Amino acid sequence: MDLESLDENRFLIRKDASKGMNTDVIVYSDGKMIEKIKSDRTLQQAANATTLPALAGSILVMPDGHEGYGFPIGGVMASYAESGFVSPGAVGFDINCGIRLIKTNLVTQDVRPKINELSDRLFKNVPSGVGSRLNIGLKPADLSRVAEEGVEYIVDKGFGVPADTGFIEEAGCMEGADLSKVSSQARSRGLNELGTLGAGNHFLEVQRVEKILDGSIAARFGLSDDQVVIMVHTGSRGFGHQICSDYLKILVEYQRRQGITLADPELSYAYVGTKEATDYLLAMKSAVNYAFVNRQIITSSIRRSFEETFGRSWDAMGMEILYDLSHNIVKLEEHKVDGKLEKLLVHRKGATRAFSKGRPELPRSYRETGQPVLIPGSMGTASYVLCGTEGAMKETFGSACHGAGRVMSRHEAIRTIPASKTFASMQSKGIAIRIRTRKLVSEEAEWTYKDIDDVVSVVQNAGIAKAVSRNVPLAVIKG
Repeated sequence: MDLESLDENRFLIRKDASKGMNTDVIVYSDGKMIEKIKSDRTLQQAANATTLPALAGSILVMPDGHEGYGFPIGGVMASYAESGFVSPGAVGFDINCGIRLIKTNLVTQDVRPKINELSDRLFKNVPSGVGSRLNIGLKPADLSRVAEEGVEYIVDKGFGVPADTGFIEEAGCMEGADLSKVSSQARSRGLNELGTLGAGNHFLEVQRVEKILDGSIAARFGLSDDQVVIMVHTGSRGFGHQICSDYLKILVEYQRRQGITLADPELSYAYVGTKEATDYLLAMKSAVNYAFVNRQIITSSIRRSFEETFGRSWDAMGMEILYDLSHNIVKLEEHKVDGKLEKLLVHRKGATRAFSKGRPELPRSYRETGQPVLIPGSMGTASYVLCGTEGAMKETFGSACHGAGRVMSRHEAIRTIPASKTFASMQSKGIAIRIRTRKLVSEEAEWTYKDIDDVVSVVQNAGIAKAVSRNVPLAVIKG
């Protein structure tokens, strides 16, 4: 695949590079990371996506991009809302996998002496690992309301306070969800997984703000040097995974009936207005709301863990939500295309919304700065808080990266990276770790991911996000 360098952080595949391409591919990277991107099917998958109909603008790949199911992880694409399509593979299996950051008014010296006690409580109160469950007494009728009403419903049941919803994307509820479009198998998988982390790259971290990179915006976000914050990374668990699997099967038959030939069978889609597209969106929204609720229940468990450890109420410790946002989703948004404001269906798969100031979708307190963009690193490395920019609105449909991005398969990691190496690295950095299996320590070792500092440098240099703080872990909780 011919790749042209536009500048230090932008690379281009022109739409005439291969037969059937309808638009360009733009890759945000640097001279080092682009070689990894070229080594798997990321670029081919992005080029395949350009053959889809009614695309707006270019297909985009973020610096953490790597090969995924049909569409690259780290990919962004948009289709016109009236004539376009939705593609489950371009959203991903973990619908509304996302990040939440919770602030505190504590500093490192408050937390460090009790970090092991705190880690034990978090590990106990927030179940993690494959098939993890939390019995909080929810019934099937509750699942319907979770899916259709989102965080407001679970707050009313005592998991948080109404103010929490103001700092969640979509206010914690994507309107129009319909649980009747979700299979019984997905519902049965979902009921008892609320409030759990799961496994893989999902985690809970207690972090300290190591460095403020933009003092003015940090102050507006409520961040300061040496402040302790908590980052949560998880999504819709088996509920969302089953929904994606179900609709991928439905679309196989849809493609056959419509006589649609795909560049990649995994990149299946349905046209807007068809039953298949409508049903998928209603089911997807159910998983989006489920994931918001999942992170809300986890937040309640985190607050309780801090209360038990420090003997103070969570609100006395300033444990407010900074922000919660998705990085696996398709959303109806307005963006300028060729100078004209258009309604688009923006697919983000392993990419984070990065809206600039002034957007009405943002909480009022962030409309003068742009939204927080939460970017986790790999296990034992730094994470970042960034801010959305005008550059993102002009170039990327208001999108940025979502994390570090894998460079090594899980099988290779298990084969080549002993768990002892990761444990030694974490110990040398003074990081407490609680994890279910030694195998996962190897799978998620920091060397299996790109350097998060390099990834963030690309989006900052390209002007699509602005770095606000660099945070480092004090404790890591994983499945």
